[in-house]
Amino acid sequence: MARARTSSVAKVKRASAPSRSSSSERAGRTKSAEIASNELSALVLRACGVARDSVFNVRDFLANNSRMAFLAIKDCEKELDQIERRIDEDLPGAISRVGEAKARQLLACLKFITDLERIGDLAYSAAMQLQSRREKLPARDSQQLIEMASLLYGMLEQVHQGFEKRDTSFARTVLQADPEVDRLCHALFQRHLAESGPGDSPQHFDILLTAQALERIGDHAKNLAEEVCHFVSGHSVRHILMTYDKPLEQVFLDWLQGRDVRR
Repeated sequence: MARARTSSVAKVKRASAPSRSSSSERAGRTKSAEIASNELSALVLRACGVARDSVFNVRDFLANNSRMAFLAIKDCEKELDQIERRIDEDLPGAISRVGEAKARQLLACLKFITDLERIGDLAYSAAMQLQSRREKLPARDSQQLIEMASLLYGMLEQVHQGFEKRDTSFARTVLQADPEVDRLCHALFQRHLAESGPGDSPQHFDILLTAQALERIGDHAKNLAEEVCHFVSGHSVRHILMTYDKPLEQVFLDWLQGRDVRR
């Protein structure tokens, strides 16, 4: 009887040991996943700053034809590519080990880096269009392009702040600025097309391609602002802001407060 009790106790100890080990391992994996999630969010925040700096250097390049600004734009494009590759490699493993809140954060990271990497490409493309020009930019074109770049810099700064502070008010500023970027681009196109004769190609085609690249950066900044809203609130604002007659700010506030935006 004594041997039987000893054997039974031993079996209980052997059975419970793996349970304690398994619990410890799960806690370790959860902590590791949270660390990975936070690291990826930090990478996206860094990418926001890189994209913003890229557009800042586009503005400097337009204003001063600075060789250093051109090289900085190229470096930003490369860094954004590297960050995107890192997130693509690390995110699948991290998202499989976290809860819903962290998963939403990681999905936002994935959406963010897609737009941010594209902004880096477009900024470099805009600079490349003008880099080989021998003549100086016409003053009117230069002014409009610099104004577009300045607006875009401000928009990306607001995106950076919105993501860092988890605050949708910054996104509202971005959504308000985007139509002005579109207006400047369309005005530049209309002027150049009007100056061209029937059947002629528009003059300064490289300037139009630069304006188009900047306008598309604005579209990506708008996407990022909408993603800030989605990430912070858990609800999508996409497709509703431009379908109503009310002022954009009022539509946005109605949406944030859960009111019917159609009224």
